[in-house]
Amino acid sequence: MSTPVLQVALDLLELPRALAIAAEAVAGGADWIEAGTPLIKSEGMTAVRALAERFPGHEIVADMKVADTGTLEVEMAAKAGATIVCVLADADDTVIEEALRAGRLYGVRIMADLINVADPLPRARRLAELGVDILNAHVGIDQQMIGRTSVELIERLAGEVTVPLAVAGGLDERTAADAVASGASVVIVGGTIVRSGDVEASTRRVKAALAAPKRIQKTSVPLEEEIRRLLETVSAPHVTDAMHRHGAMIGMVPLSPGLRIVGPAVTVQTFAGDWAKPVEAIDRARPGDVLVINNDGGTHVAPWGELATLSARNRGIAGVVIDGAVRDVDDIRRMEFPLFARGTCPNAGEPKGFGEINAEIRCAGQVVRPGDWIVGDESGVVVVPREKAYEVARRAVEVRKTEERIREELRRGGTLASVSELLKWEKRRT
Repeated sequence: MSTPVLQVALDLLELPRALAIAAEAVAGGADWIEAGTPLIKSEGMTAVRALAERFPGHEIVADMKVADTGTLEVEMAAKAGATIVCVLADADDTVIEEALRAGRLYGVRIMADLINVADPLPRARRLAELGVDILNAHVGIDQQMIGRTSVELIERLAGEVTVPLAVAGGLDERTAADAVASGASVVIVGGTIVRSGDVEASTRRVKAALAAPKRIQKTSVPLEEEIRRLLETVSAPHVTDAMHRHGAMIGMVPLSPGLRIVGPAVTVQTFAGDWAKPVEAIDRARPGDVLVINNDGGTHVAPWGELATLSARNRGIAGVVIDGAVRDVDDIRRMEFPLFARGTCPNAGEPKGFGEINAEIRCAGQVVRPGDWIVGDESGVVVVPREKAYEVARRAVEVRKTEERIREELRRGGTLASVSELLKWEKRRT
């Protein structure tokens, strides 16, 4: 392949949406159109037929992920109009050989997907010996969420096999250009294009990047910094969606609308308005931390007020969350300091010194540990377990991208029920 090929992966569930997005991608310069595995599982060979009929001048890739019955599944896809069929690279050699025989018989190429292959280089060499047409260096979305990249995989394979290399997994225009510079002949892009509000423009940007391959200068960013950067681009609803509707505190409201917080938690357990430990925690916190205070849910006396807020702001604390009451509301609002609480009350407590700092607490229905990440906005407050923070942040970004595309389809006159084919996907009772 003399010039890099852009393959757009339609990893959707609804065929009408897939066809519309594919048309926009083709207008933007996409070369190959892929019926993604979710689309094939949802719509079957109807999706492949529809794409082949709609885009007769383009290669149609059926991402079947064939693991068995190589002949049957390749024949099925080929007769539906596919010109390239994907098999799993770690399928048994007999499956690969059967798929290749069927491919030669029906005039389609076979792409072997290296997703989840434990030792990809020797397997790639073996697949090249067997005669596969394309090797796909693919890092799946769940692996991407914990930081693995497909560009790293293509670097391992480039120059080691003579078969053309494809690359897939979380690519955008920047990393796509890096992949081509690293040896990829086919660049497979999904979410960056199909979840875009402007698919045609996004496709053009990726296509232009492929024409100017460029290696990315690798830099090491501290994990906490990367987590913060990602979480600052999403909302609290995005985060709880990424955690399958978990993590949301109950009854927390922002004192000042329009302000939001992102940061790791410094936890405080106190009782009945005792403000000693909350104030002491200010000095224990680092800039960018969030104080999370459990006042046992009591709202008849406040463990926090204006002077504590001023002290926290001077310290660089990102915000405060209180399962209890706050006072001096007018002064705190004038400071524009992010604070979430259960309620307000003018009564002040006393500094008795009961409680603990940086112990596991329960705040507004959620367990919070030191270092867990807190995201708060006008929708409420969400707790992200520290050991899952990077993965959840990455998944929340994907949730946001999905919403961007759906929002664009609604702007064009669709309804949420029609866009998502709601009736089709309602649970059926037997």
